[in-house]
Amino acid sequence: MIQRSLVLLKPDAVARGHMGEIISRFEKIGLKIVGMKMVWVDKEFSKKHYEEHVEKPFYKGLEALITLGPVLAMVIEGVEAIETIRKVVGPTEPKGAPAGTIRGDFAHVSYDYADAEGLGIKNLIHASANKDDAKKEIALWFEDSELHSYKNVHDVHILK
Repeated sequence: MIQRSLVLLKPDAVARGHMGEIISRFEKIGLKIVGMKMVWVDKEFSKKHYEEHVEKPFYKGLEALITLGPVLAMVIEGVEAIETIRKVVGPTEPKGAPAGTIRGDFAHVSYDYADAEGLGIKNLIHASANKDDAKKEIALWFEDSELHSYKNVHDVHILK
């Protein structure tokens, strides 16, 4: 089951210079980037991306973080990509993310700290939670013409 997922390297990942290493983790396990662009998110677009959270008390912090600087937006494809990507990314709260995950290796902030400081939690990355979210998020961030199909060396191992 080949799937596509939206992955965002948030402004904290971009500013800290972790883009290349994060991208390489996805590529090394055989996932394929089929769309990529850098976007500076404004408040209006933030509300569209985080629409289910706009009325929640923590939304202000989410908006402040996602609009802080450029975001590297990617569509990543592979076998059961959504679940695989979420495993590589790790849990939303970096403090509890296991070593070996992106959040576990590059972040450590807790919800308690972020809340006490009135900040969005700097957890580096967003990945679609499920198939429905992936479909909706990809359509929000990318035009069909910005997504590409191609074969890479990993396809030899997964395609008939």
